[in-house]
Amino acid sequence: MTEFIDTPQGRRIAYHRTKGTGPGVVFLGGFMSDMGGTKAVHLHEWAKRSGIAFLRLDYSGHGESSGGFTDGCIGDWAEDAMAAIEQLTTGPQVLVGSSMGGWISLLMCRRMGARVAGLVTIAAAPDFTEDSMWAGFDAAQRAELMEKGAIQIPSDYDAPYTITRRLIEDGRNHLVLREPLDLRIPVRFLQGTADRDVDQSVAMRLLDHVTGDDIRLSLVKGADHRFSDDSCLIQIERTVEKVLARAVAAT
Repeated sequence: MTEFIDTPQGRRIAYHRTKGTGPGVVFLGGFMSDMGGTKAVHLHEWAKRSGIAFLRLDYSGHGESSGGFTDGCIGDWAEDAMAAIEQLTTGPQVLVGSSMGGWISLLMCRRMGARVAGLVTIAAAPDFTEDSMWAGFDAAQRAELMEKGAIQIPSDYDAPYTITRRLIEDGRNHLVLREPLDLRIPVRFLQGTADRDVDQSVAMRLLDHVTGDDIRLSLVKGADHRFSDDSCLIQIERTVEKVLARAVAAT
């Protein structure tokens, strides 16, 4: 059953939660995705079987949460994630960030300190509004975005994406690959080699950029951006288990 919380900013955030032992696991989804996605639901079922506390949520403008998608931006969605973690979990948490959720989870590592006990990312897309979207726009698209406040770009999924000027400009306030990013926790990056949305060079850049003593990148040959077939789901599950075990050992 879906439940809701209100954030300090007045947004209504939908979530599903399972109580259990800690450290808990928090799943942070991607751009225009929701908490009913394959990876989120699979991990929730795994957590129930394992007796581990688990939280998944919809950012504002996504899924069952309040607001319109085009009203939101990275800063808003990071606030939503932080509010949910603060209000709905106790103690240290292992974050699992998919695509844009990888960026959001890196922001949580910066902002929440010891509350983050470990990190798993799946096709992480840090700084994508600047390095993928804005960098990929031609002069006409940039001019249209600045003048009209939004443009539409094709998507491999259903409808085209509407990209707003606010999304791009706000994204610049939350970039994580321009300043030092020290992760003193167990970290595992998962990336498919057939990902057409987030190139594996992004994963290599992220690995190169972060510092820490327990950081690994796993490339999965042939896996696409969804990273949701049976073998990928098993790999996510096993990776989270390993990070949980290392997080517990570190306490």
